[in-house]
Amino acid sequence: MRVSVLGMGSMGRAVALRLLGRGHAVRVWNRTPGKASEVIDAGAAEVSSPAEAARDADAVLMSLADDRAVREVMARLAESSSAPGSGSGTGSESGAPVVADMSTVSPDTSRALAGLAPGGRFVAAPVIGGPQAVVDGQAMGLLGGERGLVDRLGPVWQDLFAVQWYCGDDPGSALTYKLLNNYLLMSGVAVVAEAVAAGQAAGLDEAMLKDFLLRWPTVAPALHNRLDAILHGDHRGWFATRLGAKDVRLIAEVAESEGLRLPIARLVEQRYEDAAGHGWSDSDITAVVELLRERHD
Repeated sequence: MRVSVLGMGSMGRAVALRLLGRGHAVRVWNRTPGKASEVIDAGAAEVSSPAEAARDADAVLMSLADDRAVREVMARLAESSSAPGSGSGTGSESGAPVVADMSTVSPDTSRALAGLAPGGRFVAAPVIGGPQAVVDGQAMGLLGGERGLVDRLGPVWQDLFAVQWYCGDDPGSALTYKLLNNYLLMSGVAVVAEAVAAGQAAGLDEAMLKDFLLRWPTVAPALHNRLDAILHGDHRGWFATRLGAKDVRLIAEVAESEGLRLPIARLVEQRYEDAAGHGWSDSDITAVVELLRERHD
């Protein structure tokens, strides 16, 4: 299929590389130039605007940082599609391409995007799994929106995801599931960081401490690949603390909009906000452990 990927952060690049490797024709765009060299070298074509990316595409996949970014880019797509003489593309039998948002945003933003998308052709497609899991074809896709539109991009989902979950015709439901997943991840990392810091402060052998944490059933398997970073302070991973705080805030707001307060979620959110504010804003979520080390030292 002819697929355009908007957003060349870690996840966007991974999506583009995976699709290129599976034989799709891929175009890419990023608001800040200079981040697409890896995927261009792999065979993607870089374009200068979202409108150019959408032209003649079957699918436009957005992988952007936050709600504001996805709303701005969708507005540009909508504006270009309605401009006189712009054409609507020939990417599908019914005109404009399907726009799929893979970003982690609020459910209400996802629902709003469905109203803004050219021709109403929108699905939510948040990803469970990191960029390397996407490149390896091991990620999970949460799909939400009109079933016919989701199915139209079946070849994309089959090549991107090891597992697909259709979450219903409300795109916001897919985002709610994604936010719940990320809340469990953020809280798990924060608690494991405290366990590691406590073990190190008590003088435990680090190799044995790691072995215990890997074997104990109380530590979720999804946390295993972050143990080394928590133990040794290498926080060059891809999931920034500021984004972790954002995701926990969003699920707390979803609950609060229904009259349910999540006090632990707000504490977890604050931990990542504190890490971001102490110089770890662009570091991996494992950097939350450094708040404990700063205070212990």
